[in-house]
Amino acid sequence: MKRHFLQLLLFAFLLTALPLLPALLIRPAAVPEPAERIAATESTFSTTEPPAVENQAGYRILQTATGEIREVPLREYLIGAVGAEMPASFAPETLKAQAVAAHTYAERQCMLSAGREELQGADFSDDPSLYQACLTEDEQRERWGTQYALYHERIAAAVDAVQEELLYYDGAPIIAAFHAMSSGRTESAAHVWGSEIPYLCSVESEADCSAPEFETTVQLTAGEVRERLLGAHTGLTLGKDPAGWFGEPAVSEAGTVLQLQAGDGIFTGQELRSILGLRSAAFTAEYADGQFTFTVHGFGHDVGMSQYGANAMALEGHSYQEILAYYYPGAELRPMTAEKPQ
Repeated sequence: MKRHFLQLLLFAFLLTALPLLPALLIRPAAVPEPAERIAATESTFSTTEPPAVENQAGYRILQTATGEIREVPLREYLIGAVGAEMPASFAPETLKAQAVAAHTYAERQCMLSAGREELQGADFSDDPSLYQACLTEDEQRERWGTQYALYHERIAAAVDAVQEELLYYDGAPIIAAFHAMSSGRTESAAHVWGSEIPYLCSVESEADCSAPEFETTVQLTAGEVRERLLGAHTGLTLGKDPAGWFGEPAVSEAGTVLQLQAGDGIFTGQELRSILGLRSAAFTAEYADGQFTFTVHGFGHDVGMSQYGANAMALEGHSYQEILAYYYPGAELRPMTAEKPQ
C-alpha cells in the first residue's frame, strides 16, 4: 500500500515539474577532436556579421551564490549554453541544432517563470540542477584551454546563423529536451515522465551505438546495493539471497526499464538509475560472487534530441533543420514571434 502511495506522489510531482525537466540533463564532457577534422567542417559556417535579432536584450540570470541578477546578452548566453551542453568539437550543423534547442529552452523558461517569487525578477537562475547551464567566458577558457579561440569561434558562428529561430508547437516554444546519446532509439516522454508529448516520441538513433562509451558497466557489492535501495525506500524488504532481489524487468521498445521489482517493491527504471548511479535507465542486472554488474546503454534520459545521433547526421550531410525535424517530429522551426517579456 505504501509503495502505491509513493508511486502516486512521484507521478504527481513529475506532471508538475515536467516543463522544467529539460534542465535535468546529464551533460557529456567535451570530447577533443583532431584539428584537421574541425577545419574540414569550417566551410559550412557563415563569415558574415551576426544577424540582427529582435531579442537582443538577452536574459536575467539569478546568481544563487550572491543573490545578484546578471544580465546576459542573447548571443553571449547562447554561446555559453551551447558550450556547456555540447562538445565544442561537434560538427557545425550539430552546434546549430543545439543552439536552437538552447534558445527554445530559454524562451520557454521565460514564459513559465514570470512572477516566480524565488527568482526575484530573473528569468532563471544559474543552478544547473534546475536550469540549463551557461558557461561564462572565464569558464570557457578554463574548459577549452589553448583551444578556447577556436572553439569559441565555432560556437559563435553557429549561434549567429540560427539565433533568430525557435522550435514551436501549438504556438508555444517546445520542451526542447536533449541527451548525450540514446540506447539506439530515443524514448517517448510518456515512458520517462508519464505524460504524452507529441513531438517527444521515440525515433531510431542507431548511430548512438557507435558513440564513445555507449556501453558502460557499474559494479556494486550486494551490501552496496542493499544500502542504496533501503536508503532510498525505507521499509523495503529484500530476501536473504541477493540473486533473487531483482525480478524480470518491463522494458520499452527503446530498451528503457519501465518497471523492475526489487525485493517487495516496484521501482521505475528512472528511480533505479538515480539510486544506483547509472548513466541511463536502459540497463540489465546480473549477480555473481557477491557482486552486481549493471550493463548500461546510452547516456541521459533518452528523450528528445540525441547529441551524438545529431552529430552523426551532420557528418552524413544533414542540415540542422533536418536534425531538428527528425528528433522533434511535428515541431515547427521558425523565427521568434515576439520579444522576451521584460
